[in-house]
Amino acid sequence: MKPVKAINHIGIAVNSIEEQRSFYEGVLGAEYEGSEVVEDQKVTVGFFKLQDVRLELLEPLNEESTVAKFIEKKGQGLHHIAYTVDDIEARLEELKNAEVRLIDEKPRGGAHNTQIAFLHPKSSLGVLTELCQPSEDH
Repeated sequence: MKPVKAINHIGIAVNSIEEQRSFYEGVLGAEYEGSEVVEDQKVTVGFFKLQDVRLELLEPLNEESTVAKFIEKKGQGLHHIAYTVDDIEARLEELKNAEVRLIDEKPRGGAHNTQIAFLHPKSSLGVLTELCQPSEDH
C-alpha cells in the first residue's frame, strides 16, 4: 500500500465558526480563508490556514448533523484528521481488502471540490480518519 501524501487538514467541531475566529486568527495567527456549506454532511466549514496546515472548523447546520451529535456527546474539539491520497477509489479498495473498517466504501463530495471518505475510528486507534483526494484545480 502506498503511503498517504500529506496531512490535508485537521477538522475541529465547533458550535459557531464566528465565535471561534478571534482565537484562530488572533491567538494562533491563522489566516481565515472563508467558509463553505457542505449540504451532504450538514455542516458549514470554516477554513483557516496556518503556515502549511489547514484547519477546518465544522459548524453543524442542524441537530441531525453528525457533527452536532459529536459535539453533544464529546463537546467541541478535535473531530478528525484528513490525509491526502492520489487515487481515493483505489485506496478504499486496498483498505477494504485489508479488512480495515470503513464508514464510506465509495468517495463522496467534500469541501473545496474534493472527493472524501472516512475510515471508522475503531480501525484507526480511536481517531476519525478522512481520506481526501483534491480536485485537479485545487
